[in-house]
Amino acid sequence: MNAANNCGVNLGEMTVIGSGIVGLASALNLQRAGFKVSLLDKEGIAAGASQGNAGHFATEQVFPLANPSLLHQLPWMLIDPLGPFRIRPKYFYRAFPWFMRFLLNMLPERRAQNSLAIKALNEHSIKEMKDLLAFCGCKELLHLNGSLLVFEGNSIKEVEREWRMYSNAGVDVELLTGQQVRELEPSLSEHISHGLFFTQVGHTPDPYQMCVAIADKFKALGGEFKVAKVDAIIEESQRVTILIDGEQKISTTKLLLTAGAWSKPLAKQLGHNVPLEAERGYHLMMPQDAKLSRPVASYNRKFIITPMAKGTRLAGTVEFGGLDAPMSPARADCFLPHAKALLPTVFTNANANDGTRWMGFRPSLPDSLPVIGKTKLNNIYVSFGHQHLGLTWSAISAKLVTETILEKETTLNMLPYSIDRFS
Repeated sequence: MNAANNCGVNLGEMTVIGSGIVGLASALNLQRAGFKVSLLDKEGIAAGASQGNAGHFATEQVFPLANPSLLHQLPWMLIDPLGPFRIRPKYFYRAFPWFMRFLLNMLPERRAQNSLAIKALNEHSIKEMKDLLAFCGCKELLHLNGSLLVFEGNSIKEVEREWRMYSNAGVDVELLTGQQVRELEPSLSEHISHGLFFTQVGHTPDPYQMCVAIADKFKALGGEFKVAKVDAIIEESQRVTILIDGEQKISTTKLLLTAGAWSKPLAKQLGHNVPLEAERGYHLMMPQDAKLSRPVASYNRKFIITPMAKGTRLAGTVEFGGLDAPMSPARADCFLPHAKALLPTVFTNANANDGTRWMGFRPSLPDSLPVIGKTKLNNIYVSFGHQHLGLTWSAISAKLVTETILEKETTLNMLPYSIDRFS
C-alpha cells in the first residue's frame, strides 16, 4: 500500500469506527504510518456487506449508477418484488429526496465528471490491494483472471454497442463469440451468444477471510479491536470524545468514521447532512462448485456468479427499504433459476434450501462516489459511501485518507470525494 512502516514513530491515537473492509484497510494503513490505532464496531469484523459481497474487484464499472436509461424502467421496478432494482413501496417517500439528487446526477456533465472520479479510484485499486495483501501475507486471496459479461441472444449490434461503451471509456475489454466464451469457461450454457471479457479485473474466493487476514495483521502489530456501539462523537479542544454503549467514554487524538451504511447519523453530529442511503443487496451461497475460474455477470439477467472457496456465490439486485426491514428470502432464491440457465450442468438438481441466504447494506450516495477526507471538525475524518465498490476501493481509500491525515500530497485530487460537496 506504499505506506511507510514507521516503527518507533508515535503520531498519537487514532480511533476508527467501523470494521468493514474499508475500515480494516484504513486502520492497518494508519497503524503502519505510526498511529496507535483502536478499531470499534457494533457487531464484529466484517459483519456487514464486507463478508457477503460478490467478491468482485469491479474495475470495469466506470459508469455512475445514475443512468438515464433507468427512467423508463422505474414503474415496473416499483411493483416487481423480484426485479433487479426495487424500491419497497412503504419506503419510497423516505427515499424520495435521495432519488431527486440521483436524477440530477443523470445530467450529462455531472455524469461525465462522476465517471472520471470513479475511474481515478479504479485505476489504483488493484495495485493497492495487491500491496496490502502482500503485507498481510495472503496474496492468494486475490485472483487476477478477469471477469465476463455474457449475453443470451442479443443482436450483435447491441453487444458491439456495449463493447464500444466500455472500450471508449478506457476499459480493457475484448469482444468474444459464444464459442470463445465457452473456451474460457466450458461449463457455461450453449445459449450464450457473446461475451465481454474484462481482462484487468480480479476477484477473491473468500471476502470474509480477506477481512480476517487484514484484521489479524492489524492485531498482530498491536492494534486494538473492541465491539461497541458508538452513540455520539464530541469534539473537545484538541481531543475527540466517543460515547459508546450509552455510557462509556473513549478519548482519542484523531478519529476516522468508516461505518458504511450506518455513517449518516454520526456524520450529522459532525455537522454534515450527507444524503446516504442503504442499498439492500442479496446473495445465495450455494455449495456446488461452478467450475468457473472468474466471475460471470449476466447482461440479460442482471446478476453475477462468483466462484468461491466454499462453493458458488450468486449475487446482485438493488433494493431500497432502509436498515430495519427484514430481508426477503425470495430475493435471494430468485438467483437460482438464472444460475441453472447459465450453468445447467452445475445446478440442474440444486435447491435454494441447499444454500445460504444473505442480505447486506451498501452505503450509497446519489453521485456513486464515496466521501473521503476531512470534516468540518479538526482531527475527524471520513471514508464511507463506497456503494457497490467497497471491496474494490478499500485499499486505495485507505491510502488516500492516510495521506490526507498526514497532510501529504494525495495520490488523487480529493475534491470529487469531499464531504463538503453536499453542503
